[in-house]
Amino acid sequence: MNITRKSFMSLAGAAALALGMGSAPASAQEVTLSLHQFLPAQANVPRLVLDVWADNVEEDSNGRIKIDRYASMQLGGTPPELIDQAIDGVADIVWTVVGYTPGRYPSTEVFELPFMMTNARAASRAYWEMYEKHMKDTEFKDVHILGTWVHGPGMIHANREINVPGDMQGLKIRGGSRLINDYLSVLGATPVGMPVPAVPEGLSKGVIDGTTIPWEVTSALKVPELVKNHTEFEGKALYVLTFVLAMNKDRYEALPDDLKKVIDDNSGLEFSVFAGGTQADSDAPAREAAVAMGNNIVTVSEEDAKAWRDAAQPVYDSWVADMDSKGIDGQALIDEATMLIEKYTE
Repeated sequence: MNITRKSFMSLAGAAALALGMGSAPASAQEVTLSLHQFLPAQANVPRLVLDVWADNVEEDSNGRIKIDRYASMQLGGTPPELIDQAIDGVADIVWTVVGYTPGRYPSTEVFELPFMMTNARAASRAYWEMYEKHMKDTEFKDVHILGTWVHGPGMIHANREINVPGDMQGLKIRGGSRLINDYLSVLGATPVGMPVPAVPEGLSKGVIDGTTIPWEVTSALKVPELVKNHTEFEGKALYVLTFVLAMNKDRYEALPDDLKKVIDDNSGLEFSVFAGGTQADSDAPAREAAVAMGNNIVTVSEEDAKAWRDAAQPVYDSWVADMDSKGIDGQALIDEATMLIEKYTE
């Protein structure tokens, strides 16, 4: 008789019960995990990255892992509280912007320095390698990290045309991280800190004159309908943010080994590169939508971007000094990240 693996496992389970062994063995237990994040469910990252990851985990576990997805902070709290929700077990898994808790995970900031990133896949690969080497057992020791990545090129969306650094003078601009806020200050703008879901209201009410975000998220936030000017950069990106997909450490450790393997097989380096690349690939359709609306897009050439890059030097200097004060060799992190990004950029 030809017995498939599935029918064999069914027979084995029935035999165990017949022998009075009680409940099913640990390897057959079913697990439900909550996944909490801050964007609407239809936004690109939940739809194209997080749902893909969760669906793959569910499928590879043969349905023994179920992942309940909670968008737009449905489990309560605010976006800056997400990482603590994973650490404390309020949510089993969270996706969050590391910069929502400024200074708490300082080594990740090396990727957020202005004009550091050239390619999201390369930077996400470098980020994972540096996470394993420098951050896993130090800054992130209280949580189990499943993925690390960056988005596509960050840029400026504003209610007026911006061509040169001087055009930023006096504008109120939402910045996504501590370092981009520092850079905005250097440029003479007033940085306004707010999580990305608050951007539409901030723009519509005039609380901010513009925002720094990548193209891909503009559609979900309806930014091209709220401002008509967009400034992008050739070559190295103005900035990027760092993300983590993080799991409660005790929840992960409590899984049977075979279900840990399912999680592991869908996480790590390859997933991080997929996530960063998928997010960057979503930039082009969002840009095309803004073009179709007749919006004004300024593309700063690599040559003209030199003035913007030169203006960023004080941010680098202060960041290295800040890292040194924490006992971290900031310049060494910059050199390593730069080398890895260049190595992996196609």
